[in-house]
Amino acid sequence: MRGSFSVTVDLEDWYHIPSVCGSPYAVYRTVNEFFEKWEGRYDFLTEPTNRVLDILDEFNVTATFFVVADIIDHYPGLVESVAERGHELACHGLHHACKIDPETKERLMSIEEFEQKTLLAKRILEKISGERVVGYRAPNALIGGWMVDSLERIGFKYDSSVSVNSLYNKTDSSLKTVSSFPYYPLKSGLEAGDDRNFVEFPWAYYQNILKIPTSGGPILRFLGTPLVLNGLVQSLKRGHTIFYFHPLDISYTKFPSIGNNRPFYWCIKGKSVERRIRHILKTLSNVKKVCLRDYQGI
Repeated sequence: MRGSFSVTVDLEDWYHIPSVCGSPYAVYRTVNEFFEKWEGRYDFLTEPTNRVLDILDEFNVTATFFVVADIIDHYPGLVESVAERGHELACHGLHHACKIDPETKERLMSIEEFEQKTLLAKRILEKISGERVVGYRAPNALIGGWMVDSLERIGFKYDSSVSVNSLYNKTDSSLKTVSSFPYYPLKSGLEAGDDRNFVEFPWAYYQNILKIPTSGGPILRFLGTPLVLNGLVQSLKRGHTIFYFHPLDISYTKFPSIGNNRPFYWCIKGKSVERRIRHILKTLSNVKKVCLRDYQGI
């Protein structure tokens, strides 16, 4: 294997997923509306996040945490603890709202609104970390080429949202020129282009006849360790690649049963997924790990 890889963590809670908040088919239009109306327990994030931090310490991994900025308002000290443990803080949006329509890929907000809210999220995270926040991951991995231009304009150096595979495409580009290793995206697009001051870190995939997404997340929960590990190993042969998961993936607690369109989204999680993450980190323990902010060229 000639590549290095980055361990990345999406820091979001159960209500941030699109079936509950922030998408065209959500129960609540926004996270703010959720907090105005929800009367039950909301924090299912703190406990598994603390365990994730311990796991990363155990395997001597410095990770990139893509943080939904509104977590800082509702979970005092949680994001601070991530920064204090030496991990990179990167941006996962202000409220984890979809920026493009999951079906049509049309913009759900203006360029001006996207830049205003994303810059606010960036500054909130920078205040917590005391360092520049240079990385972004689109909520729900729904990203358009126009977003990359905006991200570069407001001071980001990289994005890590693009997943090339044969099952779905969450972008507004064909991705015909994209593989699983870092590249410079075209202006106003996500195809591979020439040198620019912005890098895309696409996700891993396993290719046989089809290209199967294997960076982690729901695929790790539903399809298991062997496929994800094989895809990571195959992607490492192409170059640098991405592994990711959510603290919620290893939560032992049942989440509230609300949400549209995804009734089985969290049916597999907890100890079994924690074992899968540990197995992957142990198997790849001798592979060079690079925090995204430290990748050459950022």
